[in-house]
Amino acid sequence: MRRLRRLGRLFVVVAAVAAVGWRLGPAVFGRRLVARTERRLNPVARSGPYRASSRAEELHRSLLVADLHADSLLWGRDLLVRADRGHVDVPRLIEGGVAVQAFAACPKVPRHLNLDRNDGRTDDVTLLGLASGWPMSALTSLLDRTLFMAEQLEVFAARSGGRLTVVRSADDLEAYLNRRRNDPALTAGMLTIEGAHALDGDLESLDRLVAVGYRMIGIVHFFDNEFGGSAHGVDRGGLTPLGRELVGRMEERSVLVDVAHASPQTIDDVLAVAKRPVVASHTGVRGVADNVRNLTDEQLRGVAATGGLVGIGFWPTACGGDDASSIARSVAHAVGVAGVRHIGLGSDFDGAVPVPFDASGMVLLTEALLDEGFSDEDVAAVMGENTLRLLAGSLPPR
Repeated sequence: MRRLRRLGRLFVVVAAVAAVGWRLGPAVFGRRLVARTERRLNPVARSGPYRASSRAEELHRSLLVADLHADSLLWGRDLLVRADRGHVDVPRLIEGGVAVQAFAACPKVPRHLNLDRNDGRTDDVTLLGLASGWPMSALTSLLDRTLFMAEQLEVFAARSGGRLTVVRSADDLEAYLNRRRNDPALTAGMLTIEGAHALDGDLESLDRLVAVGYRMIGIVHFFDNEFGGSAHGVDRGGLTPLGRELVGRMEERSVLVDVAHASPQTIDDVLAVAKRPVVASHTGVRGVADNVRNLTDEQLRGVAATGGLVGIGFWPTACGGDDASSIARSVAHAVGVAGVRHIGLGSDFDGAVPVPFDASGMVLLTEALLDEGFSDEDVAAVMGENTLRLLAGSLPPR
């Protein structure tokens, strides 16, 4: 919580100092400020290189690891270069054996962020974009900002020499996995959105977001919006009539509905109307860490009943601790409630949260799951096979 509150204060400083230094060279000056901010907000408890038992390392080399949430597109880093800050870039994804990483566009974050009560009147992402030198359209429109983030991932993929593939369809996924069988030094990204306020209140915007490759959208983030109530909002209501229409349109277009950050009533409403699998992309379980951010056992069973998936988060509010064993304990609880086929990973890498390891250290979670008593087959399921099966069945065919 202390780190969340610090986010607002730091971005205010970033904006104020950037306003003074803009004339001195906005690109260099702003990027330095953003880099300093990220170093504080995206720490790791333990730096790599990461080593595990020989059994864990051997098993991990055979896995297809998939993660349902990272906010790496926010921070202005070249994701093709191994960085000395943050949690995710292409070299570290490959080193950690991550076959598919979901990259989230986070279009808006309220100032003075907290778990309990936020409204949508302020926005620190605008300040971050100002310091990063984003185009004016991305500073003034949430929709254009979200389109801009998609463009950034496409640019990285185009420059990667094939190391990074953007997956938009089931055919894309199959072709990529076939290539990766012969060359494990590859990774892939899928575009997702953290909060349907990215549509700027217009359902017609959905088609533009789908056209550029977004394949999963969270109804809400840290504040209530025109589509539904947030677990961290003011009213914390359920789906609005516009939100119900959005869910239907998303399902028609093979876009996964994400209930991470949603209020209990919004989750219940989504589960009641959903006709396709529902995802909670990055969350915890109240059976381990009892707070408004996490899912109850009933909600876990509800997501599983749709054929959906729950991504267990890596940060303390989600998993109740600051090491890989804490994540494994949350996975074990979720598996015991919802079944092993419905649990995956939702790290929240680069999401202004502390995590035990960066993307290159995924082997530590493989080891922790083995220590927790999981079989090799169940480790493989949780670490990525469940997510890849869901994507193969849910993404549009082409």
